[in-house]
Amino acid sequence: MDFLVSGILSITPQQIIMYGIGALLIYLAIYKDFEPALLLPMGFGAILVNLPASGVLNQTLTGIGETHGIIQWLFEVGINASEAMPILLFIGIGAMIDFGPLLSNPKMFLFGAAAQFGIFFALSMATLLGFDLKDAASIGIIGAADGPTSILVSQVLGSAYVGPIAVAAYSYMALVPIVQPMAIKLVTTKKERLIRMPYNPNSISKRTKILFPIIVTFIAGLVAPTSVALVGFLMFGNLIRECGVLNSLSETAQNTLANLITLLLGITISFSMTAEAFVKLDTLFIMCLGLVAFVFDTIGGVLFAKILNLFLKEKINPMVGAAGISAFPMSARVIQKMGLKEDPTNHLLMHAVGANVAGQIGSVVAGGIILNLLTKML
Repeated sequence: MDFLVSGILSITPQQIIMYGIGALLIYLAIYKDFEPALLLPMGFGAILVNLPASGVLNQTLTGIGETHGIIQWLFEVGINASEAMPILLFIGIGAMIDFGPLLSNPKMFLFGAAAQFGIFFALSMATLLGFDLKDAASIGIIGAADGPTSILVSQVLGSAYVGPIAVAAYSYMALVPIVQPMAIKLVTTKKERLIRMPYNPNSISKRTKILFPIIVTFIAGLVAPTSVALVGFLMFGNLIRECGVLNSLSETAQNTLANLITLLLGITISFSMTAEAFVKLDTLFIMCLGLVAFVFDTIGGVLFAKILNLFLKEKINPMVGAAGISAFPMSARVIQKMGLKEDPTNHLLMHAVGANVAGQIGSVVAGGIILNLLTKML
């Protein structure tokens, strides 16, 4: 009985805050259906790692000696030592992606680059707020709305804020349907949102779809070698999908592999959500800067589309530019829904999908470029 009382009495106010954060993430996952595959294990993990003398973390017990906690072991093996989990997840993501809409309309590649503006804007702001360069870069990559890339960049750079960055990245991914419409309406008029874009896809050969992931891997490897792990595994997953001879493996990658890695990644990243590491003023700054990065990524894509419209005969609906972030396929669906709300006959989905998959590539390459630059500078 004394042991139970001592356990309760050893709970700190910071740990109570983390129980609340864990409960909030679980609530958002179950009752709001916000990225439940990620937020639910992250929320439950946040509770586990903050229990007094938690058995899921390494600890030294009197009379027993050192014990090895499962969550800490998963973190050290799957993320800290090799970044294996976020990289393996990209095989599943790549197998889910159809690059046909992008290849049919190659100018959508531009939005995959333009919608990364918020990353570098937030990086600059974080530096001005006193974060060192490696932490500022890790915070900025939240704007990519790409959880695995955020984890990989922050882990490779040795950021002290892996936990808050992961929570921010996945939280804003889940909040795409709420945040993006507000940001888009802020910089567009109703007339612009009503622009119609007929979808007349070009026929894309099987050979082109097979060669595309191979060529992208070569280009990324030359431009941003550090991005090869993410880009390569993303494109490998897509090659499995498009080759036509590995259908069962493609289905496994899209479903079983992606779901299993997502589950393990969500609960493993909670290792960085201990009260002493998470409950700080810096965490609040990171959440705010992550939101700024996400909003400015969205606005950057929209404004770029508006600039292009000054020169194009066939106008682009500026909302499509916002789909250039990496939140696939959520962002494309948001654009489709907004287009239908303005005009029930205006279907923008396939254009938005093209920009969205370009954003998936763009965010990974942006992360690789940042890693290349900083590893040479630091």
